[in-house]
Amino acid sequence: MEIEKLESRDDSIDRFRRQYLQLERDLDYPSPALLREADVQDTLYNTIFADEALAYPPPRRYQLRVLKQLMSKIEASIEDWDRHGISDDLMNVLSNLVALPLPSEITAAQQKSYVTYTLSLLDTSSLITPMTPHITLLESRNLISASGTTGLRTWEAALHLGQFLCANPSLVQEKHVLELGAGTGYLSILCAKFLTPSLVIASDGSDDVVANLPENFFLNGLQDSKRIQAMDIKWGHALVGTEDEHWNGGRPIDVVLGADVTYDKSIIPSLVGTLQELVEMFPRITILIAATERNRETFNAFLEVCEKKHFNVEEIDFELPRTQDQRGPFYSDQVPIRICKILKQ
Repeated sequence: MEIEKLESRDDSIDRFRRQYLQLERDLDYPSPALLREADVQDTLYNTIFADEALAYPPPRRYQLRVLKQLMSKIEASIEDWDRHGISDDLMNVLSNLVALPLPSEITAAQQKSYVTYTLSLLDTSSLITPMTPHITLLESRNLISASGTTGLRTWEAALHLGQFLCANPSLVQEKHVLELGAGTGYLSILCAKFLTPSLVIASDGSDDVVANLPENFFLNGLQDSKRIQAMDIKWGHALVGTEDEHWNGGRPIDVVLGADVTYDKSIIPSLVGTLQELVEMFPRITILIAATERNRETFNAFLEVCEKKHFNVEEIDFELPRTQDQRGPFYSDQVPIRICKILKQ
C-alpha cells in the first residue's frame, strides 16, 4: 500500500511538471492531501522552481501565474497549521518573481518561449542513459508572423503524429525522411533524436521558419548531427530546377511526413502537387499526413484534390487519447485528428 501511495504521489507530481514544461494553460495540480505535505512541496521546489532545476524554464509571467495558483492551493489544503505549513523555499521564489519587472502581456505574447514536450510512448529501453525523453523548442505560441506563417508554434496534429511514430518507430528507422511544413521542427527533431533515421529533412516554405530551425536543432543537441538538415521547399514549385539533374543530390526519400498542412483550402492543390512530384521521383515512398479536423469542409477539399490527382487516402486507426490519460505531450481531445496514408492509385 505504501509503495502504491508513493507511486501515485510521484505520478501526480510528474504529470504536473510535464504540463508546466509544456506551458499548458490548465494544469492538473496535485491533490490537497499531497500539497500540504512538506516532502511534496520540497519535491516541487527542487524539480521545478529552484534556480537550477530546469535548463529551459518557462517565461517569468507563466512561472508567476502558476506559482501563485500553487501557493493558493497549498494554503487552502492545510487544515492543521500546527502539523503543516508552506515551504519557505517556494515562498522565496514567489517573492523574487513578484519583485522582478515583468513584460506586459502584449510584449510577452510576442516573445519566444521555451516549450518542452515529453514523449510518453517512446520505448526507452534502448537509450544508453536512463531519462525521460523530451523535445525542447523555442516557440512563439501566440504569434503568427508578418508573412502569415503558422510555423512558429507546434500544433496538435504534429504531437499526435509524433506519438504514432513513437509507437511505430520502424516506419522511420534507417529511412530517409522528408517533413513538409515542418514549422518548429518537432517531428523532424523527434525522428532525428530518438528514432534513428538515415536522414531527416525538415522543410518549410517560409524563409523565417527555415531560418529558425537550426536554433531548435541546437536545443536538442542536433547542431552537429548528420541526421538532420533544414531545407526551403515551396509547395507547387518544381523541386528540380532547370540547372539541376537530380533533386537533393539524387539522395532517395523513403517517408514523407506532414502535420497540420491541410488547414487552408487555397494551399491544398500546391501541397498535393508537391506530393505528386515526390511520388514520380520516388514511387515507393510512404506518405503520412496528420490533420486536425477543425473544419470538415477543408478536410473534404483535401480528399477531393487527392482523388483528382489519383491518390487514395487511407485513414490509420490511431486513437486520440483522452486528456486525463495523457502523460505527454498534452493536446486537446475535443477535435478529431486524422492520420492518413496517401497512396498513388
